[in-house]
Amino acid sequence: MKTTPEHDARIAKMTFASVYPHYLKKVETKGRTKEELHQVITWLTGFEEQQLAQLITDKVTFATFFDKATLHPHADQIKGVICGYRIEEIENPLTRKTRYLDKLIDELAKGKKMDKILR
Repeated sequence: MKTTPEHDARIAKMTFASVYPHYLKKVETKGRTKEELHQVITWLTGFEEQQLAQLITDKVTFATFFDKATLHPHADQIKGVICGYRIEEIENPLTRKTRYLDKLIDELAKGKKMDKILR
C-alpha cells in the first residue's frame, strides 16, 4: 500500500504533543507504564526524558521531532503492518519513521517483551 502526498504532509504537520497522550493512554490501558513508553521512544529516537518533555512543551511537529532524533541503527528491523501500511514498503522517510514509532508502541501495548520490542 502506497502512502499519498497528502497523507505524508498530514503526518509531517502533526505535533508529537497531540499524539503523545494517545500513546500513553494506549499503553497504560493495557497495563504498561509511562516509563516503558519512554524507554521505547528513547530507544528509537535517542531522546532522553528531559529532551522528550521539552519537545512536548514546544509542540514540535513530527517533521521536527524526527529531524532532531538520532534513529537507532536497528530501526530498519521494525517490520509489519501498522495503520494499514506495510512499514518496509513506505517510501516517504518521515512517514516510515513515524510508523516505526507507532509499531513499537503497538507492540508494547500488546504485551510483547521489551527485549523483543527493542530489537
